[in-house]
Amino acid sequence: MHIDLHTHTTASDGMLEPMQLVQKARECGVRVLSITDHDTMAAYEDLVDRDTGLRLIPGIEWSTRWQKLEIHIVGLNVRPENADLRDGIRQQQHSRMDRADRIAAKLEKLGVDTPLAGAERLAQNRHIGRPHFARHMVDCGFVRNESQAFDKYLSAGKAAYCRTEWAPMEQVIEWTHSAGGLAVLAHPAAYKLTRSKLTSLIAGFKAAGGDAMEVVSGRQTRDMTSTLANLCRKQGLLASCGSDYHRSAPGFAEPGGFETLPSACRPVWESGFGDRGSGLVR
Repeated sequence: MHIDLHTHTTASDGMLEPMQLVQKARECGVRVLSITDHDTMAAYEDLVDRDTGLRLIPGIEWSTRWQKLEIHIVGLNVRPENADLRDGIRQQQHSRMDRADRIAAKLEKLGVDTPLAGAERLAQNRHIGRPHFARHMVDCGFVRNESQAFDKYLSAGKAAYCRTEWAPMEQVIEWTHSAGGLAVLAHPAAYKLTRSKLTSLIAGFKAAGGDAMEVVSGRQTRDMTSTLANLCRKQGLLASCGSDYHRSAPGFAEPGGFETLPSACRPVWESGFGDRGSGLVR
């Protein structure tokens, strides 16, 4: 794919600096890129007035909830300077820092050495996510790898998991629309829902004002792509796609390293998307 609308940098839990990600994406043949870090747009501050050599669509990945499930919504082609969006980011960052403090306290009781300081170091003084705690746990020898850190300690229901009171789905969609963007339900297959529950989630997202959903997210089966394409069409949503790139690793998609959208879907970039949003779009 020449279009990748879901990627991450060191501004959240990715492994590449913003310009490094841009260069990586170009090497992979991507011509239209959105950096969608978790609850922050700090990556774009590093790219202002720099020649990226591709078309950059300002984006963000919001954390929110549907019923009792944490889900993510990507805001595409938003204006970073919008006051409502900035207020939303501040609110989300406060929730993230509160969660980090609570996770660190639990990990310390479990015997992890200086978990908060370790996560802060890995986050490079930017916002702290669970992957930073996972990497620190590996570095100090508490677990063998990051997967074990999540499976045993950091995933929902595990010893160091902390529920976060994210802003409601309707609110993050409102922040996105106020900033001139489109709200996209991120990686629906990742929530591991039954078909009926997934249908309810997508319907609920549409009812809350959602505009599009990711029909293709990273490496997924053709059967899953077909299922998501059908659900997307039935709800009258636009279709988006992205690698959800965090780092280069076996089993994970490189930038642009995913299947094309099914032809029956209406791509999100056909929505007039180039006429909205920030002057950062090149």
